[in-house]
Amino acid sequence: MNNISSKENRIHSSEVKPFSYYKCVIPDHFNCVPMHWHSEFEINFIREGSAEFICGEEKFTSACGDIIITQPNVLHSIYPCANARQVYDTLVFSHEIFGGTDSDRYICECIRPLINGSMRVPTHITPKHHYYRELAMAAENIFSCAKGDAPRLDMLMRSEIIKLFWLLESEAETVSLSCSSDSMIRPALEYIGEHFSERITVSQLAASVHLSESYFMDRFRKQVGLSAIEYISHFRIDKACKALIGTKKNILEIALDCGFSNISNFNRQFKKIAGCSPTEYRKKLSEL
Repeated sequence: MNNISSKENRIHSSEVKPFSYYKCVIPDHFNCVPMHWHSEFEINFIREGSAEFICGEEKFTSACGDIIITQPNVLHSIYPCANARQVYDTLVFSHEIFGGTDSDRYICECIRPLINGSMRVPTHITPKHHYYRELAMAAENIFSCAKGDAPRLDMLMRSEIIKLFWLLESEAETVSLSCSSDSMIRPALEYIGEHFSERITVSQLAASVHLSESYFMDRFRKQVGLSAIEYISHFRIDKACKALIGTKKNILEIALDCGFSNISNFNRQFKKIAGCSPTEYRKKLSEL
């Protein structure tokens, strides 16, 4: 069994370098970002095009110039818009980038609430935002430093991240930690992540969260933006895309590893979701 959870296992930070930078293109580099969460902060800066985002309770279509902030452990996903691509910069970073100590009042009152979710800053920042010019300048500096990837630039990047959140906290809202609406869906996402290479039924997922099938299906679609069956297909194809790029396994092996019982169904689902065949996808990505 592949023990891969919807809680992202990728290591984005270390003690030496508490952040990771990614240049992303949907659907060119990968078809989508299935619903998941991680313990780090994430900043996305949209450079071109649009895509469909879900961040916690918010669902929106991005546009060029948008800044999207995701706090730790918030469920989030990105799916392509029809006949559109999105180019964007992503920075994923540990809360350690803010510095300070556990007894520092700045950490206690301003940073820790962002980490545990008791305080929320705006998620979707558009050019219409009244602080947009300052926020966009900070974001540009953050990504310029991340791309430069040098210790002295890390100093500037830290200060710009702190400035960004200093601006955003003027609009922060206090949130009750007991009112999270995704608590009933998160275990189902965990189950899919752990069992995606096996046969999964809606009844199994509903049982994993102790709900009736009908109520579970309704809650899942409202929270995730897809039906459970659609999400499983997207999750499996996303894993297949990563395997096509990151391994030399043949297509049949990848199909079986990702939970498809036969190659024809895999090819059909892959083309439906990724827009091309697995062979075409591997060739296209190898040429980038």
